[in-house]
Amino acid sequence: MAPTIRFSETVLREHALAIWSAAVEAVRPEPLVAAAVLDFPTAWQAALRAAPRVLVVGCGKAGAAMAAGLETGCEQYLPKLSGLVNVPEGSTRLLQRLRLNPARPAGSNHPTAAGVAGADEMLELLAGAGPDDVAICLISGGGSALLPAPAHGITLEDKQAVTKLLHASGATIAEMNAVRKHLSRVKGGRLAAAFRGKLLVSLIISDVVGDPLDVIASGPTAPDPSTFADALGVIKKYGLTGKVPASVSRLLERSGDKGEPETLKEQPPHVHNLVIGNNAVALAAAARRAGELGYGVLNLGAFIEGETREVAAVVVGIVRSIRSNGQPLAMAACLLIGGETTVVLGDQPGLGGRNQEFVLAALNRLGTEHMLGVCVLSGGTDGEDGPTDAAGAVATIETLTRASAQSLSPREYLDRHDSYSFFDRVDGLIRTGLTDTNVTDIRVVLVTQLDA
Repeated sequence: MAPTIRFSETVLREHALAIWSAAVEAVRPEPLVAAAVLDFPTAWQAALRAAPRVLVVGCGKAGAAMAAGLETGCEQYLPKLSGLVNVPEGSTRLLQRLRLNPARPAGSNHPTAAGVAGADEMLELLAGAGPDDVAICLISGGGSALLPAPAHGITLEDKQAVTKLLHASGATIAEMNAVRKHLSRVKGGRLAAAFRGKLLVSLIISDVVGDPLDVIASGPTAPDPSTFADALGVIKKYGLTGKVPASVSRLLERSGDKGEPETLKEQPPHVHNLVIGNNAVALAAAARRAGELGYGVLNLGAFIEGETREVAAVVVGIVRSIRSNGQPLAMAACLLIGGETTVVLGDQPGLGGRNQEFVLAALNRLGTEHMLGVCVLSGGTDGEDGPTDAAGAVATIETLTRASAQSLSPREYLDRHDSYSFFDRVDGLIRTGLTDTNVTDIRVVLVTQLDA
């Protein structure tokens, strides 16, 4: 039997951060986009060479870095490039040919008039394409809010009112998407439908579990399986017919064969969607780094969903099994968990996000009895966790020591969903700033024995 590798508590924390950072580094948009363009099929390369113009549009938290990577990958075609990408404020930079449009404030996920203006400009750019022009669309997480374009006769405030009503009614994400796509001029494949040139390639960094093309940024270049009838059915299902703005009801009721065109239903032969980065890519990089640091790795994959505390409870059970009987792997062990969980908030929640709540929930369950030799880290790869300036949190036994010295109860902070306030007081927050990428979350849990 191999001897157990021992690390100090300080080293455990350093290792967890290094493993998480390796995951984020693997999905940096600039090299991903540059490599993707250089690896385009021969026919696409020929279209680029022959194109009078290469039109660029896009949206998302990774948009600025993706645009920079595109300029690098298209260096030989640089004079042909023109266009813009909607990005969050704070992520803009000066590029050679492309323009970055700050479409929403940093730390916010609400669509703005600036986002609408950018979307209008993109639609006009694509609609004016010549027969031999090529378009490249850059899409990443957060793109839905960054690329708002209300349907004709609908205001941005109308769409926001509908979204708020659907949230309060308990509508599923699929139901909400069905409605939002049919109240938009870009979502549900409508952005691709505006293009009449030779070739449109969408390069996509996915922030959605399973990488469904119609869901990522609400699918501006992907076919939409939902219909106007589905959208109207959602409104009726939740008793919102008399509550949504009258303009919304009018639009949905005169849809389809009554004049309003449907969302895109079939992929046009000249439109191609290519996922170049996702949670699985990040997890694989994290696993490689953990192995280099001496850990056995159990990668639980990119499809983890569910309520945050329940997922944390399962992970804690695995940690205890590793410590008790070396199953499902022996120490020193690294658990990697991807995907994206949810948090069900109470009436008066505190401050935090799903990653900070995951760490606090695990810390609360493990306690001083089981936390010794364990490090728990969870972080959003975009550098934003909820409405905070933190990407997530990290905890070791020292976290409990500091909490005890200040009479802080993990359970009390957990009960009021105030994980940010807890970790801010015990030096447990991970603050990276915007990372310019977004492939959901990466959790790193290390289990070993401490040096004496």
